Amino acid sequence: MDVVALGESMVTFLPSQPGRLADVPAFHRSIGGAESNVACALAAAGHTTRWVSRVGADGFGDHLVEAIGGYGVDVSHVRRDPDRPTGVYFRTAGDRADDAHEVAYYRAGSAASAMSPTSVDLDAVRAGRVLHLSGITAALSEDCLTLMRELTAPHAGRPLISFDVNHRPGLWGEGQDAEVLLDLARGADIVFVGEDEAEEAWGLTGGPTAIREALPEPDVLVVKQGAVGAVAFCRPPAGDRAAGAARAGADGTPQSPGCDNTPRPAATAPALNVDVVATTGAGDAFAAGFLSATLRGLPLKTRLRQGHLTAAATLTTPGDVTEPPARPLADRLAALDDPAWGRLRLGPGWTDADAEAVEEARTP
Repeated sequence: MDVVALGESMVTFLPSQPGRLADVPAFHRSIGGAESNVACALAAAGHTTRWVSRVGADGFGDHLVEAIGGYGVDVSHVRRDPDRPTGVYFRTAGDRADDAHEVAYYRAGSAASAMSPTSVDLDAVRAGRVLHLSGITAALSEDCLTLMRELTAPHAGRPLISFDVNHRPGLWGEGQDAEVLLDLARGADIVFVGEDEAEEAWGLTGGPTAIREALPEPDVLVVKQGAVGAVAFCRPPAGDRAAGAARAGADGTPQSPGCDNTPRPAATAPALNVDVVATTGAGDAFAAGFLSATLRGLPLKTRLRQGHLTAAATLTTPGDVTEPPARPLADRLAALDDPAWGRLRLGPGWTDADAEAVEEARTP
């Protein structure tokens, strides 16, 4: 496998119209899960991927396995739990950042919360060139946290560990999240974190450089800055991490300009101008685009741009999981010079257009 992703996925109910949850008359069923979103996007981009998790022995579990498998993801190591249900959640329409946005989770005691080092197949989890994890899993239960610590611990021959902080305050008890998430991030090789997340979870207010100073261990640290863009820090990998990077096909990190141990960005990429339909799943799509480019050995700046392009595909559709742009289209756009990149404007349906049409749709 190119990438194995481990984490909880839930059946998502999207509203049929805007408004409060109390007023929405009907919902459309979909799927949602940070890690499986990444696996689906990478599979759609042509990579071999596996999703490892637990779901209930119920119809919602059937739907998740079938839907995620339908993207070409290997779901053969998803275990069914006869005693615990599949998690579900409902959300309102619109932007998650909107004060009126509501999400109702029904995941307590779910099948996925019973994941542990003994309830999942660790050989199957470690069978990829990259293992993608997120901080959400650590918040689900003590067993899940034990599993996360096991997977991020130093281990000879372990896969390249990709970790998305994915800070969700509502899932954590008072004061539990900061130290746990920081420790897990320090054990990973590639870390994705939003600048706002770092402030909320760790009280870091000095921007990307302050985040790097707090997290010097990862070989690659990607700091997402919302509508501003993203920056990446890197350092030459050492020991087992170097072997992991080689297995992942990363031109690594050592050859990229500015790749050293100093707390300064090695690459930056401004965000694209996007006509946003919904923001849910965009962070997962960014991680998928970045990891795809990493597996292909592309330069660090191109990895950031590929992340932005994959995120733009999700931002311009209402669901959590969207087909990424075709590789020739994404590669052509990622190779634009800086002024042309800054003039791009992407709206709904842009992934179905040819490169010339996309380039012509520019911001005035």
